[in-house]
Amino acid sequence: MRKGTKRKTTHKPIEEPNSKKVAAHGKTKRAKVSKPEAAEPEYFPEKRNLEDLWEQVFPVGTEDAFEEGGELYNKTVYLFGCTEPQLVSFQGQGKVTMIPVVVAVVSPFPPSDKIGIKSVQRETEEIVPMKQMKMDWVPYIPLEKRESQVERLKNSQIFILSCTQRRAGLKHMKIERVKKFEYCLPYFYQPLQEDEFEQSTVVPILFPIDPKPVFCEFDWELDELEEFIDKLIEEEELPADQKEPFKDFLKEKVREAKKANREAREARKKALQEMSEETKAAFENMKFYKFYPVSTPDTPDVSNVKVNILLEY
Repeated sequence: MRKGTKRKTTHKPIEEPNSKKVAAHGKTKRAKVSKPEAAEPEYFPEKRNLEDLWEQVFPVGTEDAFEEGGELYNKTVYLFGCTEPQLVSFQGQGKVTMIPVVVAVVSPFPPSDKIGIKSVQRETEEIVPMKQMKMDWVPYIPLEKRESQVERLKNSQIFILSCTQRRAGLKHMKIERVKKFEYCLPYFYQPLQEDEFEQSTVVPILFPIDPKPVFCEFDWELDELEEFIDKLIEEEELPADQKEPFKDFLKEKVREAKKANREAREARKKALQEMSEETKAAFENMKFYKFYPVSTPDTPDVSNVKVNILLEY
């Protein structure tokens, strides 16, 4: 049993109305009021120093990783919460469940200052500065240091991705912007490694026509343009009278993708030239940890659906 903080509740006798009585000789005398019995002492559970950490990030995980002997003990860590939809079995039934996950990034500096916004409904991933979404890495202040204003600002080792949007502003936020928050994840960029997505030759296509838009992927190295379009028409995915507009649309998307790849390579090259050796070492040693819910009799077992990448939906 955890030790609790003991607080004793006491009661002060209160004089009741009309408690003064007139004596025979004309003097007033206080009526005797019996003292109530002492109430039972009340006990309040004492909070552990890191107990509310995971609650601030997400209601999952254990603070043991930050305590002595844990993987994250005495390290500078950046935390954020997300969910992963997975098909899990519980009480004999299979069901797609949103599994809460906490991601911890061990890094001497913020691992990202950008947010990636992507879902199955979006044609491409939108990458924006965190400040644009009113998000930032905020220091987590342990209980033992919350009384000191000085300690709140120095030597912070744990940071949490939080929304800094004022509550008053939330009431007037447009639905389109609210929806963006549902698909926000930190965008991690590793300048020391070639990004496979930046060098991909596959272009996602969303051609907006009525009554049904055309969804497809075109690989400019493997697919032959005319054959690709004719097959879409044959499969009745594209109306024949939309062949030329679709061809122009697809060509423009390919040009945009090639330009993005070229700019990404140039940006990486420039970043590497300007990067200090200390920063390079930090990127090389950056580590990611994922924490899943622990198994209990009342929750599904997620041990077989853990993945070592961040899922985007």
